Amino acid sequence: MPITKSAFKRMRKAKEQELRNKAAKSGAKTAVKKALATIGTGQPDSAALAQATSALDKAASKGALHKNAAARRKSRLARAANKAATAPSA
Repeated sequence: MPITKSAFKRMRKAKEQELRNKAAKSGAKTAVKKALATIGTGQPDSAALAQATSALDKAASKGALHKNAAARRKSRLARAANKAATAPSA
């Protein structure tokens, strides 16, 4: 348990930030999973991809995700979508 008032406030703020970051990361993960599910069907949904990209950007802007990690995930998602879109339907 913290002793000083400032340490107590720091602990409280850290908990608030942890919850905020968890929500942002969770939302981004959910959006990416939905986008990957549409990619798995062979018909990538551009709305799902846009939503996942937006969620990753928001998480990065809030500091929940590193900006390069968000960029890497967006790149992998776009690459998978392009691969699924250009793959011959059998």
